[in-house]
Order: sequence, then C-alpha cells, then structure tokens
Amino acid sequence: MNITDGTVTEHKSSSKEADRSDARLTEVAPEVVTKVETEAATEAAPEAAAEIAINAETEAATEAVQEAAAKAATGEIEEEKAAGKKDSGVRPEQKKEPRDEPKQKKEPAGKPKRKKKSAGRLAAEFFIKLGVTALLIWALLTFVVGIYVVHSNTGYPMVKDGDLCIIYRLGEIYNGDEVAYRMDGKIRFARVVAMPGDVVDISEESMTINGYGVFEDTVYPTTGEGALIQFPYTVPEGTFFVLNDYRSDVTDSRTYGAIPKTKVKGKVVFMMRRRGF
Repeated sequence: MNITDGTVTEHKSSSKEADRSDARLTEVAPEVVTKVETEAATEAAPEAAAEIAINAETEAATEAVQEAAAKAATGEIEEEKAAGKKDSGVRPEQKKEPRDEPKQKKEPAGKPKRKKKSAGRLAAEFFIKLGVTALLIWALLTFVVGIYVVHSNTGYPMVKDGDLCIIYRLGEIYNGDEVAYRMDGKIRFARVVAMPGDVVDISEESMTINGYGVFEDTVYPTTGEGALIQFPYTVPEGTFFVLNDYRSDVTDSRTYGAIPKTKVKGKVVFMMRRRGF
C-alpha cells in the first residue's frame, strides 16, 4: 500500500509539471510565431520591392513603345499625305523664312557708274590712241632725233656706206663732232673743223685754224686741191666749216663753203654697222 501511494504521489507530481509546461508553451508560442513571421516578412521585403520595380520598368517601357509606335504611325500618315499632294501637283505649305536682301554696294560719292562702251566707241578710242602715238613718234623724229642710212664713203673710215646713224638734233655742236647735213638734196656726213669767226687756211701740205696748225687723227692728209673757195677763209656767223674724213673727196666746205646751221640736222650719237664688219 505504501508503494502504491508513493507511485500515485509521483504520478500526480508529474502531471502537475506537465500542465505547467503546457501552460508556459501556450504563453510563449504566440511570441515565437510573431517573431518568425516578422523575420520571414523582413526576408521577403527586398524580393517584393525588386518585383515591384521590374513591373514598373516594364510598364514604362511598354508605354514608351506604344507612344513611339503612335508617333511613327502619325509620321507615315503625314508623309503619305505629302506624297499625295505632290502627286496631285499641290505643294505642301512651307514656312517662308525671312531672307536677308543682298546689300547693294554703295559707290563713293562723285563716281558715277561706268557704262559699257560700244564697239564704235572702242574703235574710236583705239584710233585716237594710235593717232596720238604716231604724232608723238613723228615729233620725236622731227625735233629730237633723226635716223639715217649712209649712202656714201665720205665719212670713211668712221662712217661707212650702209651704216645706220642716229643723230641728236638738240645738242650743242663743237669742233670734232661728226654731223649730218643736207646739201644738193642729199644727207651727207662730215666733221666740224672750224666754228663761226674762225679763219681757215688750207695749203698743199697742211691746214691751219687762226694761224695754228691742227693735229688731226685722220688716215688721209688734208689738201686744198680741187677746192672751189679761196683760202684763207673766214667762217661766217651761223655756219660751220666741215671736212670729210675721207679727205680726198672734196665735196664738203671746200666746195660748198661753210654749212649754215639750218642745213645741219644734228650730230651723230649712235651708229650701227650693217655691213663690212
């Protein structure tokens, strides 16, 4: 009986402890469940946020594609309309942009616009210029220089037959100058040996000017043979006494006397030998 009572007593004690455990579990269970649910929700929150963001991006992309498609469709319709207007000969209205009008160059005051010259005027100007040029050349050859071709050997050896001589009309003439003069309708060349007022005396052997012998660098000797004037000879004012370099030819002042200045064309300043080099 004692054993049995001890067993019963222990059994009762065990039952009470079990009831206490159940009561504690009942109290703790809600807290544990709440904590577990909170942790699960915390773990699921990022995944849910990512899904929401993906869905939002997808919707935005879908809307953008739809808008682009609508714009493209609208553009195609407008192009078709424009093409239809071109085919029908009607041009679509275009906005007229304001254009800057070209600025006209302002010509300086006092200078009128030049008009195009006519062919007649150009021809007239050409002939006028040609005439002026010819006039200038004529004046130059008449009053300044002269060009002559030698047709004799009276000036030999300096001036030969065929030479081209240029004379200067405005220069002063002095003793020793080679000059061109006109006599008997011909242009002749000779050398000045005496000036106005000088007394010339030519004998068979020598020549004197004012009583002094004259040294001449000539090949041929001076002689009075064949002269048509009397020596001694006084050279008149306004004349020159000339002799040919080829002294054997007396067709110079020994025949014609002193040559008037009006007959003298000028002195030789340039000579070009054309033959007999």
